[in-house]
Amino acid sequence: MIEHITIQTNKFEEEIQFYNKYLSIGVQIDMRNQGRNMVFLGKSKTDTLIEVIENLEIKETNNENISIGFKVKDLQEKQNLLQKEGFSPTKIISPNKHIRFFFVKDPAGMNVQFIEE
Repeated sequence: MIEHITIQTNKFEEEIQFYNKYLSIGVQIDMRNQGRNMVFLGKSKTDTLIEVIENLEIKETNNENISIGFKVKDLQEKQNLLQKEGFSPTKIISPNKHIRFFFVKDPAGMNVQFIEE
């Protein structure tokens, strides 16, 4: 089982807000009170978590070959919201009749896949 995925970013607060706002993922473990801008995001502590670490030397992840995928209830609504708020989601992709999804870059430049439930 994967424990967590780490994203280092110079957009620490924006990264937390992105996952909270668009995927309802909140802070489960907060290391900020220990002098380090580092949090673990998830729906619960038992989930695979997203570790977000502030690193002011990082510009963005720039890894086109990695993405994090999340299931959402209303794919079109999520795509419209992200576009309205200044993100650039891809068109909805449907490689077969059983799956539909799109990608968007989070504030750190990580590819995030939104998959229809």
